[in-house]
Amino acid sequence: MQIGVIGAGECDEEIYRIAYRVGELVAEKGHVLVNGGLGGVMEASARGAKSKGGLVVAILPRKKDLCNEFADIRIATDMGHARNIIIVHSSDALISVGGGYGTISEIAIALKEGKKVASIEPPVVVKGMKVVETPEEAVDYYISSSVR
Repeated sequence: MQIGVIGAGECDEEIYRIAYRVGELVAEKGHVLVNGGLGGVMEASARGAKSKGGLVVAILPRKKDLCNEFADIRIATDMGHARNIIIVHSSDALISVGGGYGTISEIAIALKEGKKVASIEPPVVVKGMKVVETPEEAVDYYISSSVR
């Protein structure tokens, strides 16, 4: 599976730690991590996945040189926030960690497309998303209800 991990480009230490653990778990389970390739939650989840030997695909809003150092594959869209649609469509399921307006748009698009979304400390609660407390619960949500 390709798991999208979404969240803000800037975050506090606690959100960074949570996103890092999500990345570790995604890699440990053998999934590919897809994200937006910038800082904050995106960097933390990519870094966590890389620490466990995982594969990270970054869908960037602009040029490749803006990407964090932990992505294996860098896709430069030069589409700004419109790249959120590509992140969603490239993911089989999504995990949001914290976030802001961009994260909210990704959650909404994913739910509209019928994809499962697990959220840790979501910026808003939207009908259809699964709010969870831990990275383990978020990753287990997909394993217990396999999505393809």
